[in-house]
Amino acid sequence: QVQLVESGGGLVQPGGSLALSCAASGVDSSSGFSNYFMGWYRQAPGKQRELVARLKRGRDTEYADSVKGRFTIAGDTIKNTVSLQMNSLKPEDTAVYYCNMHIRRWSEVAGTNYWGEGTLVTVSS
Repeated sequence: QVQLVESGGGLVQPGGSLALSCAASGVDSSSGFSNYFMGWYRQAPGKQRELVARLKRGRDTEYADSVKGRFTIAGDTIKNTVSLQMNSLKPEDTAVYYCNMHIRRWSEVAGTNYWGEGTLVTVSS
């Protein structure tokens, strides 16, 4: 089964930086995928989970407006890893950050989402 493990969360002061990493295991890519995303979501207390950034096929990036210019996503589609470099952090960035992998196999219509258990990022002075 597919498992995603995040690391890199912690406490940082406003204006500081953190780097998150995620590694996926148990991915069977022998038949290839019709679509493939890896990215990061976050959920703040009392709020819904939201997309932070994602990477399509390891090339095309998408960022939430709130993090553009501050966060950078990168991934390795061969190793099934994804990272998120977070700079100029704000208190509003405080949340549990979740690694996400979306795979649509050739035999699937809608594709499947896989999630890590999350890593806490706290931005506070």
